[in-house]
Amino acid sequence: MDIHKLLFALLLFAGLTTIPERASAQFANEQSDTVHIYGNCEMCKRNIERAGKQKKTSSVIWEPTTQLAVIRYDSAKTSVTEILKRIAAAGYDSEVFRAPDDAYRRLHTCCQYERPPK
Repeated sequence: MDIHKLLFALLLFAGLTTIPERASAQFANEQSDTVHIYGNCEMCKRNIERAGKQKKTSSVIWEPTTQLAVIRYDSAKTSVTEILKRIAAAGYDSEVFRAPDDAYRRLHTCCQYERPPK
């Protein structure tokens, strides 16, 4: 193996091992909650995480296979309730809030999950 390829592979590996550390947000008054949010796919993941994220205030990591989201936030600036309201406004039901019907209908067809009863 060429030395340049070896160095590139080592640098790539080193960079990949530090991504999770850099991706985790740190908030001043950090709280963390795990909640069930309905969805189906990677597009749902992107939409849910984008709807729940606020710079320097909150972050959301949603797992499609379990439909569980870890919500981290600065409790002095927001609450899990406010974050779940934003996610519901984007079309996704949670344990706490039901998305408005029109927001749910606007989701891509692959994202239209089986909704829980009202």
